[in-house]
Amino acid sequence: MERMPSWIRQHLAAVRAVAVLTVLLGLVYPLVTTGVAQALFNGEANGSIVQVGGKDVGSAVIGQSFTDADGKPVRRYFQSRPSAAGDGYDPTSTSASNLGPEDVIDVLPVPGAKDAEGNPDEGRQSLLTQVCARSKAVGELEGVSGARPYCTSDGVGAVLKVFPDRAVSVNQACPAAPFVAAYQGLKVECAKPGEDYAAGRTVPVRGNAGTPAVPADAVTASGSGLDPHISVAYARLQAPRVAKERGLPLDRVKALIDEHTTGRTLGFMGEPAVNVLELNLALDRR
Repeated sequence: MERMPSWIRQHLAAVRAVAVLTVLLGLVYPLVTTGVAQALFNGEANGSIVQVGGKDVGSAVIGQSFTDADGKPVRRYFQSRPSAAGDGYDPTSTSASNLGPEDVIDVLPVPGAKDAEGNPDEGRQSLLTQVCARSKAVGELEGVSGARPYCTSDGVGAVLKVFPDRAVSVNQACPAAPFVAAYQGLKVECAKPGEDYAAGRTVPVRGNAGTPAVPADAVTASGSGLDPHISVAYARLQAPRVAKERGLPLDRVKALIDEHTTGRTLGFMGEPAVNVLELNLALDRR
């Protein structure tokens, strides 16, 4: 029998390698790792599901919102940090906003205009305005000042576009009153939706707000959009509201916060954090 040409032998060897690797890596390896995970880490492998009375109420490692049907915070519960994953904490759409610190100018909605899908034009909020709006809302909810540097009192980014003869508060649509009347001798105008201000010089205005009362994690989403924890500072900010709504002593609510605070990873990485779901379930058991 004649020897097969070398190119045929090479192709057959390649086919055999693909078949063997497919079985090993596509079948055997997944089955083994899945079996080990189910045997040794059953809870974690199945999503660290938290149950109450035999009913799934959430996951210990995926955050969730504690809001009503209208999306408003339920006042008797501690609130989670914002999420940019889908409609919020969607593990199939885990993501961040991908907006950076230089994203400070809104795209104002144009009245009567429609987007590409035929829906009313809603514009686009910059990262700065998102932070300002969230800080204002949290401040109102918790009864503290929501003021932050570079934010206006009405909860948008305090940003000017400066031209030789005028300045425009680009995130405040007319007929809103600009957050400052004048800038370096120039009159400040409100912004007209749809007008192009790109030629102007961008000037964020810090204002006179001091150290914010609202912590950073209350106004910014995590990188994954799934973080189930909040900072101890944000939990303590919410404690008076929750204690009042539930008729509990404030010291008792603070003690529950301490009981559900985890330390730094490996003792030195990150900051202490509070699992919101576990804390709220502990409150419900009181």
